[in-house]
Amino acid sequence: MLIGPKIQRYFIIQNRITWQREKGRGAKKNWKNSMEDIWFATVSKNYTFNLKDIKIRRRVNAPYKINGEPKDWIETSEGGFRDTCPSNFWDDISIPYWSMPENTDHPTQKPEKMIARLILASSNSGDLILDPFLGSGTTAVAAKKLGRRFIGIEREREYCAIVQKRLELAEYSGEIQGYSDGVFWERNTLKMQRKSKRKPEKP
Repeated sequence: MLIGPKIQRYFIIQNRITWQREKGRGAKKNWKNSMEDIWFATVSKNYTFNLKDIKIRRRVNAPYKINGEPKDWIETSEGGFRDTCPSNFWDDISIPYWSMPENTDHPTQKPEKMIARLILASSNSGDLILDPFLGSGTTAVAAKKLGRRFIGIEREREYCAIVQKRLELAEYSGEIQGYSDGVFWERNTLKMQRKSKRKPEKP
């Protein structure tokens, strides 16, 4: 079934995002499927989109300076970084691996970093977030950590128990892996930045 035409019957499609999951099942007679679509649709042309809240901090490969000062990027002991506008191709978000605190036994669990980006882009603090297919509860957990109210619907008791446990843990930790200091960090850069903060920078 083509979902695009179905969505257009009731909503206005603003964009189609492709998420590169990084990991997927191999196939002997086809290309490995490691992509998922995220449809950005609204009920009208008047909608919330908080660009300033979803910037991605990427490493600068060709830093540009004016009078010796960084131009539109910041300089750290670990190199240069720039806060950029996210595109509709997301390659900076991995699936929840077994070693990540948010990982559960749910077979199609979505990462908190991804849901956090969607919530921050399309809602404001205190808004109500609805997930009619809650699954492992990532939407509810991310909403709680970001100061939103939420409603989740899930029929499987096992998954409801997982959600409850995750919400309880969220009471003690509001951390979202890959999101810190108000920005989404490019993959494999946040860890280095945290290490650099422990050491005093050279004058």
